[in-house]
Amino acid sequence: MEMSPVIAVHMTAALGAVATGPVALWARKGAVQRPRLHRAFGYAWVTLMVLAAVSSIFIRDHGLPNIAGYTPIHLLVPYTLFSITMAFVYLARGNVVGHRKTMQWLYIGACVIAGAFTLLPNRYLGRLIWGQWLGWV
Repeated sequence: MEMSPVIAVHMTAALGAVATGPVALWARKGAVQRPRLHRAFGYAWVTLMVLAAVSSIFIRDHGLPNIAGYTPIHLLVPYTLFSITMAFVYLARGNVVGHRKTMQWLYIGACVIAGAFTLLPNRYLGRLIWGQWLGWV
C-alpha cells in the first residue's frame, strides 16, 4: 500500500480530529466554561471525524485479515457515524450528559484506541514511522 490521495485525506482528517478533540472537550470542563470555543472546535471535530470515517470506506487492505479488503478497523465507520448522530439527538433532547459521554467515548475509541492500532508495525502508518526510525524500510 502506498500513499494515495484518499489515504492523505483520511490521515489529515484523522490527525486533525486527534488534535481538535481535546480542545472541544476541555472547553466545557472546570469552573470556566468556554461555550463558543467548545462549539467551534466541536463542529470542526465532528466534520473531521465524518471526513475520516467516510474516506476510510475507500481504503482497502488486502494484506491484513479482511473481507473484500475491509479489515476489522472499518467497523469504526458505522460506530462513528452512529455515535455522532446520537450525540446530536441527545443535544436536541436536552440530554447534555448523554452528549458528553457519547463524544468522550467516541474520542477515546475512534481517535485514541484506533490511532494506537494504526501505529502497529504491520499497518501502513506504523511501517512509515517505525520503519524510518528503526530502519525497517
